[in-house]
Amino acid sequence: MVLFYYIIFPGFLATFIAGGVASWIERKLTARIQTRVGPPFLQPFYDVRKLFIKEITIPEHSSRSIFMISPIIALASITVVATIVGLNLINPAYGFNGDLIVCVYLLLIPSLCVILGASASGNPLASLGASREMKLVLSYELAFWASLAVPVLKTNSIRFIDIIGFQALNGSIAGSLSGIIAFIVAIICIQAKLAKVPFDIPEAETEIAGGAYIEYSGPLLGFFKITQYMMLIVLPLFLLEIFWGPMNFSVGILKYLLLLTIIIMLENTNPRLKIDQAVKFFWFGLLPFGVISIILAIIGM
Repeated sequence: MVLFYYIIFPGFLATFIAGGVASWIERKLTARIQTRVGPPFLQPFYDVRKLFIKEITIPEHSSRSIFMISPIIALASITVVATIVGLNLINPAYGFNGDLIVCVYLLLIPSLCVILGASASGNPLASLGASREMKLVLSYELAFWASLAVPVLKTNSIRFIDIIGFQALNGSIAGSLSGIIAFIVAIICIQAKLAKVPFDIPEAETEIAGGAYIEYSGPLLGFFKITQYMMLIVLPLFLLEIFWGPMNFSVGILKYLLLLTIIIMLENTNPRLKIDQAVKFFWFGLLPFGVISIILAIIGM
């Protein structure tokens, strides 16, 4: 019963509601940048409700079981991460040994589910979207791990409680030279994890008509939509915990809104990259900065 309560709050329910609000902020700010009015406050929740009252359509030549279970697994994985991250925000004592590594692995699962679901649909455009998603994951994930190595090296721990405690005593990791470089690298990587412009390559509505999601409809598409809402909350909070240290409620909201604004500005000031451009950017542009931050962390900077 206690575990069920934690999954609901601060896990699924709280994160879904907060993610819907964050999605509205994103869409509203984007509209203002483009001199439009933007959607009403409850529009993200209307979108999900509309999907859940629609019929599920299964492609005739799809792998039915994989196609249907992929969005459910994606939602389940981000719910577990939301629970771990949320409990550590409330009280770091709720953490467990290796919880940082567990979260990093679970954050990869939604992307893998997109790849599996799209590949199982039998649609060539969805397969193209899956191929792009796979290449994107292989490109940004190494840089993401390199950035996360900095707080691990500085604290000699893979537990949230130790990383947060270290920053409570010594200041935020992002306040050091290695920390700020790693933090910037991680922000760009989560832009790709969120599939936001310039890294919305697997979806690319103007090119491949929705790409990986083209065959999804009804509640199955709703599960993916909710997962995206929740990731918009979980990923920034995850970075704030390990790079910006302990936060009270009001300061935490301000820091989150600052990071969300950066994500939105990156989305609205850059054109979509081609997949080969994205791979080159992460491997030959961003990864070296991650390596530099690791070297600086080792020598104590």
